[in-house]
Amino acid sequence: MPYTVVKAIEFSYGHRLLGHGGKCRYLHGHNGLLEVMVNSRVLDELGMVVDFFKIRDVIKGWIDEHLDHKMILCKNDPVVETLMAMDEPLYLVDENPTAENIARIIFEQVKALGFNPSEIKLWETPSSCASYHEGNGYG
Repeated sequence: MPYTVVKAIEFSYGHRLLGHGGKCRYLHGHNGLLEVMVNSRVLDELGMVVDFFKIRDVIKGWIDEHLDHKMILCKNDPVVETLMAMDEPLYLVDENPTAENIARIIFEQVKALGFNPSEIKLWETPSSCASYHEGNGYG
């Protein structure tokens, strides 16, 4: 599509990766930077793909409510029961909460919120990024 806008959204989260052999197997946190790319074939009556404020209000609103300052964990993680008993804020997912899987989850949510995402990038650190987009033909 010829037009794309990108909105950056910062949020903090924690996770751990089950089965990982390195440090990521431990509970740890990130100050993540999300890049939401929304595209369109045509511009609206104001000459925009979508207003940046709408992206901020809707998508950042969802991020703030569901992911920001939460532990993103696999539902099967044995620590979930303990953290729930402590009333810790959790966001539970079906798979290992890798940056790749979190990017896909956010992509799907952006679509469900009525936007047309072309790609979602999640920067876990200033030098490490994972992205998700549909229809790349790879398996």
